[in-house]
Amino acid sequence: MSNSKKMSTYTLVVSCPDKVGIVAAVSRFVADRGGSLIESNHHTDAEQGWFFMRNVISASTLSVSPDEFREQFEPLAAEHAMNWILRDNSELQRVVLLASHASHCLADILHRWKSGDMACQIPCVISNHENLRSMVEWHGIPFHYVPVPKEDKVEAFARIAEIVERHQAETIVLARYMQIVPPELCRQYAGRLINIHHSFLPSFVGANPYLRAYERGVKLIGATCHYVTEDLDEGPIIEQDVIRVNHSCDKDDLVRLGRDVEQAVLSRGLRYHLEDRVIVRGNRTVVFNS
Repeated sequence: MSNSKKMSTYTLVVSCPDKVGIVAAVSRFVADRGGSLIESNHHTDAEQGWFFMRNVISASTLSVSPDEFREQFEPLAAEHAMNWILRDNSELQRVVLLASHASHCLADILHRWKSGDMACQIPCVISNHENLRSMVEWHGIPFHYVPVPKEDKVEAFARIAEIVERHQAETIVLARYMQIVPPELCRQYAGRLINIHHSFLPSFVGANPYLRAYERGVKLIGATCHYVTEDLDEGPIIEQDVIRVNHSCDKDDLVRLGRDVEQAVLSRGLRYHLEDRVIVRGNRTVVFNS
């Protein structure tokens, strides 16, 4: 992975019905054009008969341009009924961040971005609270305050959609944004709208998961990074983690301990997404995270 960061690369991601010869066919296609594979992952879901592959190719070794690669790869993709993309990793994805009052997840992403540890562009941050403005603007990023009144959420989300579209966002991240996203936005950004939920899903879906975890007397709390769908907190899971707690922890302890898990899980999940390590199949994911 370190090598792919030091050189110009393309990432080829494929999923298709499983059959013998796919790895050989794709590898031969890349090799015939001088391409050197510097990272390769593949997985077969034997139960569904579905194949998944992710290859990172050294750009300097290829004898064709990305557009020529795509054009020439199309017949092979059609032959195997592939869903596929080829991404030029020098073109950083544009990520719009949404947050509410809590700052920890947003601050972690901004720090990683500022330090060069999160490879993306962040054209703006949108919030329904003003308290995050100074932190965001300190990073040199435009801040948009869009209140979401209970009596008229439609107009607020229409404005949010306009801002996101104006900034040409490829991905939206809900960094503890405590509003339910309308179905039309979920559909428009399917597979590109990422949320962090402060529980180990499917436990404690919805509001106040730490309170409910405390009342239940759990011994583990966690966080889940997932793609957003129209069904609340039920989208395909990208990343999860947990931390152990015990009887001495009160509700505030769970909130405090959980924050560290939330920000780590969201940042890992976003990184996997930006590096095209996540392939969605139905409501499940394959994540090539190593």
